[in-house]
Amino acid sequence: MIEMQRRTSRSLEFIIALHLFVLLWPGLPTASAAVGCALSNPVQDLKYLFPQMTSYKEDLRDFSKMSDGRALYRALNERLGSDLDSLYEGYGTPYTIYTIFKGNEVIGFAHGVNVPGESGLVQIVLSMDPQSGLIRRMYFQRLEGRAAQALRRKEFLDQFIGLSLADFYRHTYFQIAEPGSLKDRIARIKNPASEGKGKSDFDATIRAVRKNLILLDFFIYNKRFEPVYQQTRSKLAKGGK
Repeated sequence: MIEMQRRTSRSLEFIIALHLFVLLWPGLPTASAAVGCALSNPVQDLKYLFPQMTSYKEDLRDFSKMSDGRALYRALNERLGSDLDSLYEGYGTPYTIYTIFKGNEVIGFAHGVNVPGESGLVQIVLSMDPQSGLIRRMYFQRLEGRAAQALRRKEFLDQFIGLSLADFYRHTYFQIAEPGSLKDRIARIKNPASEGKGKSDFDATIRAVRKNLILLDFFIYNKRFEPVYQQTRSKLAKGGK
């Protein structure tokens, strides 16, 4: 009986210690922790995106630690045009921005985001031109589901090269005011999967690229594309004129 009590006591002590370890250890995510998207292998991944790279630095951004974080988080929600996921897009989500150098010259930025997909987490990484804010390259760091193979094809991914946040803001206008317009560069991008398979992951991809570009406009480009957003919003308020 005494031995049984000792074993029970040890078991309880172990359970309590385990819970404290999970709660207090900073490197372990908890059920309520926001999940960010850092590169799996920064040196290798960034060298792939920027062959001329000689060095890089990482900067961590977090709305919850910024003086205007609440306003920016609301602005992200508004400009994205859809609800934010509490796990992958929460207020305290960390965002890792990579600045790439060739010697002392900044030759680009890279940034990844998480979005919920058909079969779980989707991670999309963009490499950006530091001057123009145009997409240089895009790839999936993580993607599962029925359309994964088709969405990973170079022919599909290359359609995003040269796009900017302005194209996505104008896409919202064209969808409402001028459906089918040949000026709508985002509408030209079609789901490459046969018979519409994996439509939710295709939609998640378009949303993830838009979200990524919005965040970069906030964090890196000093809201360069904000006038386009305000212009399209004003036009829609006037009935598309």
